[in-house]
Amino acid sequence: MTQQPSDWLSQVRIVLVNTKAAGNIGGAARAMKNMGLSDLWLVEPREYPAEEATWRAGNAEDVLDGATVVPTLADALADCGLVIGTSARGRSIPWPIQTPKEAAGQVAKESRQHKVAIVFGREDRGLTNEELQMCNVHLHIPANEAYSALNLATAVQVVCYELRMAMLTERDGAEPHFDDWDQPPANNQELEYYYRHLQETLEKLDFITHDNPRQTMTRLRRLFNRARLDQMELNILRGILTATQNAMYHSENRIKALEAALAAKE
Repeated sequence: MTQQPSDWLSQVRIVLVNTKAAGNIGGAARAMKNMGLSDLWLVEPREYPAEEATWRAGNAEDVLDGATVVPTLADALADCGLVIGTSARGRSIPWPIQTPKEAAGQVAKESRQHKVAIVFGREDRGLTNEELQMCNVHLHIPANEAYSALNLATAVQVVCYELRMAMLTERDGAEPHFDDWDQPPANNQELEYYYRHLQETLEKLDFITHDNPRQTMTRLRRLFNRARLDQMELNILRGILTATQNAMYHSENRIKALEAALAAKE
């Protein structure tokens, strides 16, 4: 049966081989649940079950409780049609290698037909050559070459993130984005009205002169054009200008009235 876009993550198996620190198992479980994965397999863990794993898992204890513990990597991969092994170094015999994003794209395609395993090695030395030779593809995270040793749980998080991004992109027809806005942008004519209003107010304030505004208005235009004002924001700014002009008008009238009263006394 064809998997729905949001279902194929259930076909993805995260396999941790001979993990030394129980906390990393818990951290990996948490990373998986953050990104919607739940199928965790542990190959001969050094220490498990362990309180540290439970503590590091946070609210992902269900992933830990459902973990399958097996004695060999072959047991963990037996029913998988695609196996991706993580590797931090090159090999004397080249092997197909992918970035996490590339691997996620392949997993999205193949997980409808069969189980997929993504294998992570030991904290100190990764996967052995023999274990990597059990994989169809190698996955490499292009970390900083000066310090490329990723924490195991962090590596799991990176890969699971790309898997989730692939799932969301497929489900929604486009990569996730968060650029929705509550107001339409101000159009060019509205902005031009604002710039005239702004220049008029600044001239009344003697901040600039009409005959020699220098580059002030040009720089202000650049500032507001860069900000991409929406209609509500532009209305607020124009309201401030109007209030400023009204205050100036009333102040001028009070001064004139005071001058008239003083003149009458004389």
